[in-house]
This record gives sequence, C-alpha cells and structure tokens, in this order.
Amino acid sequence: MHTRVTADQRRPTVDKRELRQILGRFASGVVVVTGLVEGEPAGFTCQSFSSLSLDPALVVFCPSKTSRTWPGLSRSGTFCVNILGEGQRDVSDTFARQGVDRFDRVCWSSGRRGNPRLAGALAHIECDLRAEHDGGDHHIVLGEVQDLVVGQADSPLIYFRGRYAGIRA
Repeated sequence: MHTRVTADQRRPTVDKRELRQILGRFASGVVVVTGLVEGEPAGFTCQSFSSLSLDPALVVFCPSKTSRTWPGLSRSGTFCVNILGEGQRDVSDTFARQGVDRFDRVCWSSGRRGNPRLAGALAHIECDLRAEHDGGDHHIVLGEVQDLVVGQADSPLIYFRGRYAGIRA
C-alpha cells in the first residue's frame, strides 16, 4: 500500500555538500548543448543528460537556472546535444567557462538544422524543444530528436567524483 507524503513531510534536512559528494559517485557522460542565439553560436557543458523515450524519440537534460546561455537557446526552440569523446576534456572546460568566446577555441560545423556540431564528438543529436519544467535549482528540458549523426570519437568522456575519466569500449 502506498501513501502520499505531504509537502511538509517531504522536506528532510540534507547537507548540500554531502549530497553533492554522494551524487558525484554516479559516473555520467559529458555533453555540450549548442545552438544559435540571435544568429550567433552558443553552448554550455552539461552532465545531466539522458535518453528518455524511443517512441517518440526524446532526450532530457537539466541546465542550471544560473546558466546565462540556456535562456537564449530555449527561446530559439532548437539545439544540438554533442556527446563528448574521451579526448575532449578541454572542450568541456571551455564550454563550462563564462566570459570567453567558446567557439573561437574549438572546431565546429553547422548541422542540417543550423546548430553547431563540435568536431571530435561521439555523436550529435539535433532536437526541437519539446517541454521545459521546473526542477528546483535546474530546468528539466525535453528535446524531441530530429536528426542523429555518429561522430568521430570511439570512447566517451566520463565525469566521476569531480574528475574526468575515460573508458575503453
């Protein structure tokens, strides 16, 4: 038997630092979400990414509400998820920084839908924005897959316990 928990009952006291350490034990791939904002390329690093559904073809990622890049990409209604390869730590770091010309530091080309595709990635997934929901200090973004391209890399870039790692497939 399941009982519903009220909002007042759901507010446990959780140490944020401890939670971050625990969640850091979950290894995740690293993606860079790219698109065009007022005709200019834009993008950011994100490690909260996953497949959601095969039918319809949906992916999900969760950009921080403090992101300066996501609002513009959201307004454009389309984006590309670039799944980074093991040798792209510098690309991940570049797109995680604020105040730099990110696209001046990487090789890229335009995809079929106009969104930037980063050279050297494992794959490129071009999407239309399907939905955006509140997720605490993050947005929960659903993308409807419109185009898929297998990239050049063989092994993924992994983030685990605050560090990059790679795996050989």
